[in-house]
Amino acid sequence: MPSPTPLKSGSSATALLVDENLQALEQLARLLERTPAPTYQRLVGSRQMQSLGKHVRHILEHYQTLIDAPELSPAPSLETSQSTASLDYEHRQREAALENNPVQARQRLHELQAGLKALSTTSHDTLLILCYPVEEPGHAPPVNALPLPSSLGRELAFLTSHSIHHMALLSLLCDQLGIALPSNFGVHPSTLRFWEQQRKAL
Repeated sequence: MPSPTPLKSGSSATALLVDENLQALEQLARLLERTPAPTYQRLVGSRQMQSLGKHVRHILEHYQTLIDAPELSPAPSLETSQSTASLDYEHRQREAALENNPVQARQRLHELQAGLKALSTTSHDTLLILCYPVEEPGHAPPVNALPLPSSLGRELAFLTSHSIHHMALLSLLCDQLGIALPSNFGVHPSTLRFWEQQRKAL
């Protein structure tokens, strides 16, 4: 299999990464459109702790964290940037309404889609600092935040994988709830590309 050719344009790379996330969110939007609130809220699983709403809320709040990151600014390298945006997925705002109300979740999803599109012209190598919580063994909380250098492109790639992971779990829950989904729901773009290559090779 030939190696992929690196993209030279930072904004073009960002647009491609944004598009992958938009595709995942569009699948999620279609699920929300056909899911009534009682089904959305229903607890399922062996321990009755999972619901469609819990996973949808979790997905949306991660996107909100990135979009709300202040001071997104182009950075030529990790060493030379002086102004960086920080984001903290651990301390994101948890909104019960997104977990219980599919209409409100769908409205927020559309807002997040617009926010992602607005990032399309920002260079993928824009520096971000990810605040990652760590707790030293033998020490009581509070937990310290470890600042990890990242970038807009890296976080967009993470969000694609993160969303697809939870959508795969949503697919399993939908099976239990009797909700039919398309075969590509919760499938990572890399897997879809592989399937397409396999189909063309036949």
